[in-house]
Amino acid sequence: MSPSRTARSQALSPTDYLTRILNAKVYDVARESALDVAKNLSARLNNTVLLKREDQQPVFSFKLRGAYNKMAHLSKEQLKRGVICASAGNHAQGVALSATRLGTKAVIVMPTTTPALKVEAVRALGGEVVLFGDSYSDAAAHASELEAKKGLTFVHPFDDPDVIAGQGTIAMEMLRQHQGPLDAVFVAIGGGGLVSGVANYIKAVRPEVKVIGVQMNDSDAMAQSVDKGKRVTLPDVGLFSDGTAVKLVGQETFRVAKDLVDDFILVDTDAVCAAIKDVYVDTRSIVEPAGALSVAAIKQYVAKHKTKGHTYAAILCGANINFDRLRFVAERAEVGEEREALFAVTMAEERGSFRRFVQTIAELPGGPRNVTEFNYRMHDARQAHVFVGISTQKGESDKLAKQFIKRGFKTLDLTHDELAKQHVRHMVGGAGGAAHERLLRFVFPERPGALLKFLDLLRPNWNISLFHYRNQGADYGRILVGIQVPPEDHKAFKVFLGELGYPYVDETDNPVYRLFLREDTATA
Repeated sequence: MSPSRTARSQALSPTDYLTRILNAKVYDVARESALDVAKNLSARLNNTVLLKREDQQPVFSFKLRGAYNKMAHLSKEQLKRGVICASAGNHAQGVALSATRLGTKAVIVMPTTTPALKVEAVRALGGEVVLFGDSYSDAAAHASELEAKKGLTFVHPFDDPDVIAGQGTIAMEMLRQHQGPLDAVFVAIGGGGLVSGVANYIKAVRPEVKVIGVQMNDSDAMAQSVDKGKRVTLPDVGLFSDGTAVKLVGQETFRVAKDLVDDFILVDTDAVCAAIKDVYVDTRSIVEPAGALSVAAIKQYVAKHKTKGHTYAAILCGANINFDRLRFVAERAEVGEEREALFAVTMAEERGSFRRFVQTIAELPGGPRNVTEFNYRMHDARQAHVFVGISTQKGESDKLAKQFIKRGFKTLDLTHDELAKQHVRHMVGGAGGAAHERLLRFVFPERPGALLKFLDLLRPNWNISLFHYRNQGADYGRILVGIQVPPEDHKAFKVFLGELGYPYVDETDNPVYRLFLREDTATA
């Protein structure tokens, strides 16, 4: 039997699931997670936001509940033979820990592309790891073969009534922990096990509470399936939120979701990155992308419906995020919250243009504003193309672009351009042919006016040929500047650096600069 099959059973009603949830066996391994008020986010949204902290489970994910409940209901003979699953993430860890607690063997088939961190985490929990194939589909097919060959019991990650009932204990806890008004619960959806368990319990106990499913806009198999009235297989899925990247939802989870889920919300990468930051600000914890989907959806829901004084709950379903992904999250969070707008600005390649542009920013309505990023490298004698980021309020980017155009700067709004955000911002630059160029690394104080001071002290006949800056969230900024200084002005340039008073390092003789930022024809 294929691991992708659903557990065959008669259609279970919410009342049937209520009984299963009330009798679920999860607390041998799982803990009752906290339901915390997100004070900062609630104040910003003018609504109460509750966070169900499944990120605090022993395996940092809710998946432990369903896996253990399924395995705890197996017969002694089945446990003696052992269990098997295919997973590259949270389900694998839940099965491995559950097997250890129940004294059975767990074979976990994982793609060969699975990060070593996750493989070692499963092994540390007692799982027998089998690496096979390049994708989840390859691993699942191999798990099906091993299931039949070794007589193991397959533990499905979502499409099984016992798994669904285990996940439903989250809703049971929430309604016990918060017995006051509750307008809606927001639930991330991958295969649908979590939302099915939550929806069954809530609709059986408090049917007036809305259950809203949340998916990534590039992994919306459930939303599409419900819309079309049948299960839809996506040709591919986005992998940013790997915990919800499912091409085909389960038969049972589809049946439940189409009947019980009140609405679906799709969110994008930037919104999820902003939500990860929101959760961190309120909890000092970092959730994985799937864990932040529900928070992103609440923000989107409030903005659309303009609600005030309502109470919403978000399930933080996991916190298994690789450390090296945090750089991307931090980069995109400001744009996701629309606290930063990105532009491509064209200006004349002449002395004073840069200062006039910075002065324009300082005079924008709603100021003062911080320049969050500035990338420029002189290439052409007539025009300069700069990539610039500016601090904004929500929905301002189009207005700011029009302001720049009004002041004579040809401007393209890149705030919602994926190519610009993912790649181009890191590729601006290249080798230049600026004569007599000096390259310096500065530390600027991170406050309005710091850049204008630099430009005011700079001599009119010294041309800026390179400028690179990106706000890193500290109280100072690291800036790389190329300045064309004729040899006869070297003493005056030294005086300028003293008057400026900003810490700096002269990198003109750095071999990296010579290799990547200069052309052989340039004269130092």
